[in-house]
Amino acid sequence: MRTVQKLAAVVLGALRRGALPLLLALGPLGLRAQGLPAGQGAPEQLGPDQLAPGQLAPRRPTSDPATPGKLATPAAPLLLGGDPAGPRAALDSTRVFSLQDLAELVFANHPIVKQAVLLSAKAQAQVQQARGGFDPKLGAGFDRKVFGGTNYYNDWTNELKVPLWPGGVDLKASYDRYVGTYVNPEYRTPLPGLAGIGLSVPLGQGLLIDARRSTLRQARIMVAAAEADRVKQINEVWLQAAKDYWYWYYTYQQTALIQEGVALAEGRFRAVSRQVDAGDKAPIDSVEARITVQDRLLQAEQLRVELQNARLVLSNHLWNRDAQPVELPTRAVPQAVRLAPVDTTDLNRLSALAAAQHPTLRKLDAKIRQLGIEERYRRELLKPKVNVSGTLLSQGDFYRTELPATYGFGWNNYKVGVDFAFPLFLRLERGKLQQTRIQVQETGLEQQQSRRTILNQLTSTYNTLKAYERQLALQALTIDNQRTLLRAELTKFNLGESTVFLINTRETKLIDLRLKLASLQASYEKSLAELYYYAGTRTPGTE
Repeated sequence: MRTVQKLAAVVLGALRRGALPLLLALGPLGLRAQGLPAGQGAPEQLGPDQLAPGQLAPRRPTSDPATPGKLATPAAPLLLGGDPAGPRAALDSTRVFSLQDLAELVFANHPIVKQAVLLSAKAQAQVQQARGGFDPKLGAGFDRKVFGGTNYYNDWTNELKVPLWPGGVDLKASYDRYVGTYVNPEYRTPLPGLAGIGLSVPLGQGLLIDARRSTLRQARIMVAAAEADRVKQINEVWLQAAKDYWYWYYTYQQTALIQEGVALAEGRFRAVSRQVDAGDKAPIDSVEARITVQDRLLQAEQLRVELQNARLVLSNHLWNRDAQPVELPTRAVPQAVRLAPVDTTDLNRLSALAAAQHPTLRKLDAKIRQLGIEERYRRELLKPKVNVSGTLLSQGDFYRTELPATYGFGWNNYKVGVDFAFPLFLRLERGKLQQTRIQVQETGLEQQQSRRTILNQLTSTYNTLKAYERQLALQALTIDNQRTLLRAELTKFNLGESTVFLINTRETKLIDLRLKLASLQASYEKSLAELYYYAGTRTPGTE
């Protein structure tokens, strides 16, 4: 009963002294403690649906121009858990720039992403270049010498060589005409010339694999390595973009909270100043309130610069279709945090995905397969070179029906040859083979270590996320308790049992706790992006 009487006395005294604005500035609980209506609800964070970006640049007026002396109180419900309907309505003139919007711009227009796409095209070009080893080749040569009315020689040679894949065989078709007075009888041909068709077959080195087949097979394998590089580069770009996005979100939340703190401090300073003028408060109370306003204004100015810089950092990832850089507009606001939970099932799924498809492991696997082809080729070089060639011959005008069979294509008209070569010590070949085998072992060990590192990074990031989940839950409880403490302090202040210093202390602590909550939320989202990055993929909804 005594409390009710004292409360009524405070309200009546405030009405007589014109100090009702102070009660309005003290928040919903203070209003309810005085029997006045206040907003309901307690949002846990200042999301973009609760604060328009227009409230970040200029500070909001602390008094209503239409009603001099009346304090505006939209900030107090937000900080103390009131109704955020007013700020949400202000979003009609703003645009939420979501993480999905960022993903669409990055994957469509980012130069590094476009450069990564060129890796696959480059690998395909190398495959085409390797296929050039199997291109048919046409060659021709002509030499003639006439001196003193004597035709010394008239040589005309033509050859079409078609490399075949099986066995390293070369198919050859030729036409040669060597005539003249001083032509070597070994090469002399009839006047119509000689036509030939034959094969060149390696029976030793080059039968199972040769340089051109090795090059083509390695080039085809490197297409897979290039694809893994492409995915890795795109994932790296997206990880950095996601981190910059959530840093922007954090600076936005910091600025919003400090702006709310400025509005509260200014409102309290005005109300206390009126009480000092009326003789109800000591002048030192207004000095205390003014110091709080100045301190928070300084923080707001610092955060304004940080928000601008965070917006510029995020703009590094924004490009239009014409490959021109664009900046994030000041009216854009970040989306609310999703805080998607992750459990052991997700960890096991991502671990299996990383073991099977992580771009680093895929690239190393391709390198091992490439070195396997190289090792097989180096072993082939240990064999002796034994090349057998055979050509069936015919007189150059073989197309004539009256040509005798003696001069046409047949087993009696041929040319054969055998080439043999073998290094006695094979030092070069054995050294190259040993070097390739060492590279295979090195790559295999690197793959083992990379696989273990990736799985450990996944587990470590998962542990970090679970720790953030516990910290977020605890931080939310701490904020609720601090909010209750602040409301109780406001009630005591209204009853004359507290000071402005204690209210500022409680309020500053609440702001710090809310800033810590925003930091934990941003860190959680960054760690979530890292979790999917270490799994070799991207966060769901941004592929």
